Amino acid sequence: MAARALPARPNLEQYKKQAKELVKAWKTGDSVTLTRIREHHPHLSGRSDADLRRARFTLADAQFIIAREHGFDSWPKFAAQIGSMMGQAPSSEIWKLAERAVVGGDASTLDALLRDHGEMLRTGPVQSTWWGGLAPDYSVGDARAIIAREHHFESWDQFESLAEALKDPSSPAAQFEAAVDAIVTGDVATLERLIHANLDLIRARSTRTHHSTLLHYVGANGVEGFRQRTPKNAVRIAEILLNADADVDAKADMYGGGSTTLGLVATSIHPVTAGVQEDLMSFLLARGASVGTAKGTEAWSSLINGCHANGRGKAAQFLAERAPGLDLEAAAGVGRLDVVKTFFTPDGKLRENATEQQMKDGFTWACEYGRTEVVDFLLHRGMDAAAKLRHHGQTGLHWAGYGGHADTVRVLLQRQAPVNAKDDAFGGTPLGWALYAWGGGGPDAGSDRYYAVVNLLVAAGATVEEEWLAETERGLPLAKKIREDARMRAALGAGS
Repeated sequence: MAARALPARPNLEQYKKQAKELVKAWKTGDSVTLTRIREHHPHLSGRSDADLRRARFTLADAQFIIAREHGFDSWPKFAAQIGSMMGQAPSSEIWKLAERAVVGGDASTLDALLRDHGEMLRTGPVQSTWWGGLAPDYSVGDARAIIAREHHFESWDQFESLAEALKDPSSPAAQFEAAVDAIVTGDVATLERLIHANLDLIRARSTRTHHSTLLHYVGANGVEGFRQRTPKNAVRIAEILLNADADVDAKADMYGGGSTTLGLVATSIHPVTAGVQEDLMSFLLARGASVGTAKGTEAWSSLINGCHANGRGKAAQFLAERAPGLDLEAAAGVGRLDVVKTFFTPDGKLRENATEQQMKDGFTWACEYGRTEVVDFLLHRGMDAAAKLRHHGQTGLHWAGYGGHADTVRVLLQRQAPVNAKDDAFGGTPLGWALYAWGGGGPDAGSDRYYAVVNLLVAAGATVEEEWLAETERGLPLAKKIREDARMRAALGAGS
């Protein structure tokens, strides 16, 4: 069948409405609609009307069909063509221009972009080149407010003060900012030159709200988003700073204050992706870094639990191997069942040196990181499989699905964990969270182990709402990824 031609002035919003109407028509079982689906959806062709009525069909599928009817192999390409015909810049270019305006402090350009493309910029999903999924927040405020916020200033006037100081390369502020740029890009020569010329830089503080020293920027955490990056030679950078008498335990004001470089490194994703997190932590500890204001087990457990809460399971294990002791939460998160058992009496009661909250949070991390024996033990000691957990009211099944741990999922299902409970913040089911992690939202995206997890959940009656899979939700094209992956379609019961 010949592709439909676009009109001279196509309206993308009208095609979006058509896609929604197509979904509604599919729900009614309309025979003409079912024929369109068969003709234009390669994974649903050849299905009977009865099969199509039972199949999973989302808004993303409907958009895909409309694009195919017009001769395009995807909705994004279809939308881009309409934008081009209407004289609009590709959305990717608009995002790049906005990001450059934020980083460069160009309020006039950002103001114009917000005026002309405000709906896209304000509602997202945001496209960004920043590391680790970070991105500017365009949702609130005018151009000046957005720039000031992303540069970690409380007001535009404060940002302008820095901008004015940067006009003089010899000013303390300009030298500090240049040293920061050298740190985050791994420019050893420039950093050494700047420090040699001005040793005061070592103990200087940023004028931004986090008031970091240069060493804190090695942590790549809690500072301005466009500077949260870790070079491969981060250990060498830290060595240069400490050899110049940087304070290894200096505290900065991000996250409520008291943040040290070790704590920032341990909980940041950027040293992980650069492959240097453990080397950095080892180096900082060797140079005398403390693990917090508390002492002994309390201090080490606090940092380890911070790692758990930020998705840094390997960092938690690294620290646990060096800790003088672990509290219940930390022990559960790293899978130390032998230690977990010491917090319970022979008849299964918590001892006085542990709390219900530690048990609950430890259960959370044990589910997320696949500590199946610990999960099973805590369930037998009274932990509720349906309990709402950190951070957004997820259950243990949400976290086990997100982590891709089939054995843990199996144990939870055996203990009657609610298979279709929704978290409090996003309204996602355990199956939705597993698909989100598999599709790119988790630390092990694309891992084969998610197929087994999805199989188990679907067999137990798990569902996921079509809105969760929509191309525009959470910035991940889950429906598209599922369409392109025969194993995941099979795991979902969608056939091959």
